[in-house]
Amino acid sequence: MTTTLFIEGPAFWASTLPGWHNARAVFRGEAAPADPPARRPSPQMLAPAERRRAPDTVALALEVAAAAVEASGRAAKDLPCVFASAHGDLGINDYMCATLASDPKLLSPIKFHNSVHNAAVGYWTIGTGCTAASNSLAAYDHSFAAGLLEAATQCAVDRQAVLLAGFDIPSVGALGSVIDSRELLAVALVVAPARTERTVAALTWSLAAGKPAPQRPLSDAGAALKANAMADALPFFEALARAEPESLDLPLGERLSLRLRLEPQG
Repeated sequence: MTTTLFIEGPAFWASTLPGWHNARAVFRGEAAPADPPARRPSPQMLAPAERRRAPDTVALALEVAAAAVEASGRAAKDLPCVFASAHGDLGINDYMCATLASDPKLLSPIKFHNSVHNAAVGYWTIGTGCTAASNSLAAYDHSFAAGLLEAATQCAVDRQAVLLAGFDIPSVGALGSVIDSRELLAVALVVAPARTERTVAALTWSLAAGKPAPQRPLSDAGAALKANAMADALPFFEALARAEPESLDLPLGERLSLRLRLEPQG
């Protein structure tokens, strides 16, 4: 069984590709990556003091989520949302483990508050006044694909647009010896049940058993981000950038994939 939905407001942020407009041009071979790389995004929905204190995961997630919603022309407060991250905030979790091992009384309540996996979606729903359904998920190397499946399923069943945001950061400290993630990477989009004037692509999707089909090679700029834990989003966003009909299998595991057909619109 296949279902057709529609993509609005693609958003992208990496240090070398800060913003979808820049990323799309680089993926098309029309521009070069940012040099020097950007440090990190500065989401304007946060007050200046909160913006400075927010961890990288929150800054990344809010930046792309806000960009996607703005480009879709929808109201953030009305959109159900799915936030996906393979590992959450590895830096804060490394700090917490080290502090608990050395002197637990020094553990920062603010750090603890930001350590939970749904911290970013919590900031988002509070900041936008969103009372629609929200969730936060992780599926290791397949977290973007799992997030897209969740968003597409909600959209198809409820016939309501859904915001999807995915993000991951570098691994550090002791966790870096067992988790390999580098660079900053965040992506977002809105999945809608019907075509609108903001639609950029039609998305036909289904689940496919068996070994996933080989992917088209990534561009040099995309390949440079493959070490990030959200890298399974890269083939999808490169396909959106090319704006040509394309089929993709995004693995959900060794023997299951999310089979997609993207058709540019407009």
